[in-house]
Amino acid sequence: MANEWGPLQALVGEWQGEGGMDRSFSHSRGVVFDTPYLEKVTMKPFGPVDNGSQHLYGLDYKSAMWRESEDNPFHTEVGYWLWDAATGEILRGFVVPRGITVLAGGTAAADATSFRMRADVGGKNYVIGENTYLAAKASSISYEVTVTINGDDTWSYEETTMLRMAEFAEPLAHTDRNTLHRVS
Repeated sequence: MANEWGPLQALVGEWQGEGGMDRSFSHSRGVVFDTPYLEKVTMKPFGPVDNGSQHLYGLDYKSAMWRESEDNPFHTEVGYWLWDAATGEILRGFVVPRGITVLAGGTAAADATSFRMRADVGGKNYVIGENTYLAAKASSISYEVTVTINGDDTWSYEETTMLRMAEFAEPLAHTDRNTLHRVS
């Protein structure tokens, strides 16, 4: 496979991370706390996708996260990571089954080992869409992720979603981080 996928090339495969940490508000406990999690991610390459003269290459991805010994994941995502070699634009579009859709973006060099993507509610190009319940009770006002491709067949991410929540006067930083290792 040629490197039409730019920095996304290193993410192709199946991944698992057992040291994830989710810092968020628990409605059942009424507090913000850290929750360790197990994560599994699958990224399958596709492309090109042509938009006139634009040629995108991408990864079709699925992600799921489990707390401790739970049978069902507490968080899942499906979506795409996209690369436009002509502009250096890197995108991550995903849906979370709580009623949230995110298109985050940024720029990176084709050989980058670290890159950042961001989206904002009401943004011009990189945006967050959410259902009416979340808009009223726990609105995602911004999302930012930094991805680092490590030299040992692992990759890491740190992401922050700023939430405007009914329980807090100021926005709350919901953070997640993990290092994933290739399983196939």
